[in-house]
Amino acid sequence: MTTAQEAQREASRHPLDDLLRTERIPHIWCPGCGIGTAFSSCLMGMKESGIDLDNTVMVSGIGCSGRGAGYVKLDSYHTTHGRAIPFATGMKLANTDLNVVVFSGDGDLFAIGGNHFIHAARRNVDLTVVCVNNFNYGMTGGQVAATTPHLAKTTTTPLGNPDSPFNLPLLAYACGASYVARWTTLHARDLTSAIIEALANPGFSFVEVLAPCPINYGRRNKEKPLDTLRLFQEKSIIKNDAHPTELDVDWERGVVLGTFVNNPRPCSTDMYDKVCRLEEKPAKKSAA
Repeated sequence: MTTAQEAQREASRHPLDDLLRTERIPHIWCPGCGIGTAFSSCLMGMKESGIDLDNTVMVSGIGCSGRGAGYVKLDSYHTTHGRAIPFATGMKLANTDLNVVVFSGDGDLFAIGGNHFIHAARRNVDLTVVCVNNFNYGMTGGQVAATTPHLAKTTTTPLGNPDSPFNLPLLAYACGASYVARWTTLHARDLTSAIIEALANPGFSFVEVLAPCPINYGRRNKEKPLDTLRLFQEKSIIKNDAHPTELDVDWERGVVLGTFVNNPRPCSTDMYDKVCRLEEKPAKKSAA
């Protein structure tokens, strides 16, 4: 290869090439989907945080976002549906030196995986959980999810969703997460900074990323890709330290973004050592 060719090849390199399995690109995500931006921010945050990437694992469940673990050039696990957090918890308990990042979607983490989420947050397991919330089950055709807004149309709620969605930051806070933040894919730099903070928190960290799903959610709700980004721009309210009860996703009223909880506390392994691994006390001397 000539010097000119080498220079051209170097100039064409992407800043994340060293973290991507480029042989698997192009990815499966649809045009206009927000998962690629969320994934890029996550990887940028991991690089900029200074954590040892050779000692870092990414775990995902099933769904569009769950494919992220398959594209990252790190130790990674694409696990069964709803089971990303128990897999991640097991790895963290087996090797407490590992940095463990869960990158998955709202359907995987909060529907079939909901029980695992609440108990990992309650125990403050030292995990960083990045949840891409696109308001529906995008990969399987756009069914209603635990995060689908009230009255929104999906393939299984063609007349509108009759139920109220989870407020994910409130759920994480109520369960005991020690770091909670929310951004949209339009706020990529803020999202990257939040992921850096989340990685630094020694405990259960949760970052929600609001993302467009133009094919399976937007199309049924007459919302074009640019309409979603316009909502993110015009209806977002940045309010750090907002109380989690104020964080319902309501685009008419405005949606609050920011860092809401940053309250480090002893994580699960600290508490286990304190309670279950007591130092052996010296045996009492027997009477002469």
